Amino acid sequence: MENRIRELRKQRHMSQIYLSIELEVSQESISAYENGKCYPSFQSLLKLSEIFNSSIDYIMGLSDKNSTSRQLTDSENECLSLFNRLDEADKIRAISYMQGLYDKK
Repeated sequence: MENRIRELRKQRHMSQIYLSIELEVSQESISAYENGKCYPSFQSLLKLSEIFNSSIDYIMGLSDKNSTSRQLTDSENECLSLFNRLDEADKIRAISYMQGLYDKK
């Protein structure tokens, strides 16, 4: 895990201090995570996942898949394409309509 945190931090050109501010921990904690001297709390792992857009499994070295994203289906791509062509007022209407369909269930 220690190499992954360092690797992800360096890929984003982040200092240990910057990451420590984002995680609300000390710079010493970031150094300890990167050197394998201690491990982040679950809350910190969640934040790291958000900051780096990586799965917790990847950060912990349990997976080689670096992204939390997934491939969209054809219907999701079509929906997104249509949605992006709407003006802001129609986007709000579309979201409200979809929320209504979901709430009917």
